[in-house]
Amino acid sequence: MSKKKEKKTFLKNVLRYITLVVMMFVSAISYNLFLNPNNIVSGGTNGLSIIVQEVFGIDPAIFILIFSAIVLIFSFLILGIEMSSSSIVAILIYPFFVSITSGITTISYLQTDDKLLVGIFAGIISGVVLGTICKIGFSQGGIIQISQIINKIFKFPIAKVNFVINAFILICGVFVFGLSSALLGIVVLFISSLIVDRILLGISSNKSFLIITTKEDKVKEYINKKLGHGTSIFYVNDNSGNGERRAIMTVIPTRDYYKLVDGVKKIDKDVFFVVTDSYQLEGGF
Repeated sequence: MSKKKEKKTFLKNVLRYITLVVMMFVSAISYNLFLNPNNIVSGGTNGLSIIVQEVFGIDPAIFILIFSAIVLIFSFLILGIEMSSSSIVAILIYPFFVSITSGITTISYLQTDDKLLVGIFAGIISGVVLGTICKIGFSQGGIIQISQIINKIFKFPIAKVNFVINAFILICGVFVFGLSSALLGIVVLFISSLIVDRILLGISSNKSFLIITTKEDKVKEYINKKLGHGTSIFYVNDNSGNGERRAIMTVIPTRDYYKLVDGVKKIDKDVFFVVTDSYQLEGGF
């Protein structure tokens, strides 16, 4: 590897760690400003720490550190170093940030009584933090590592295990803080998941069409000449017993969606097509 490439890789890794530290600090502020003061149990280690603080009086920063460290140890033993090491930095610095930002609620102009607004902003921040951390190749550890451990041992799907654990934490929140806390927690989780998807996948600016028609030449000509977009032709199996049929695939900007749909339906009213979002488009065809 050349020195220039080594320097570029080094700077990239430095930027990754700086981003991680900033995201952990922002997450800690959100925890102490929105989640903890309003008893919003939104699942995860944060939600669990709020419940433990209320029931046992344990400082959230201490609980988060101990709980995450214990999970990390089991993760190293069961999942191995490669899958576990990405969460070490976050596990060490996040409780520290939670501790030093715990007094932020004393700042009067940062206080609000509108809990729904609080839940919305907490969800947005949570989604930005989680999405960014995942995108740069790190992990927050905690509950998600528990899901990975259970998946490794029992082969249960990670997404389902994670859902069950978070649902259990939300139910515990209902018994400790009441239904309103759990409902706000659901709002936070919902908004957070939307933001994570947008950060990881981006905003879809294109639509991908798979078109099966008996008038493929006219449809192809319409897409190529009238709309000015490329097409690809490939064969698909026909379950009707007529053998293989040709299918047209094209990717168009979202703004041309209705033009293509209306135009193709005018050419062939019995046309069959499938439309999906396209988040990344490279090259040409």
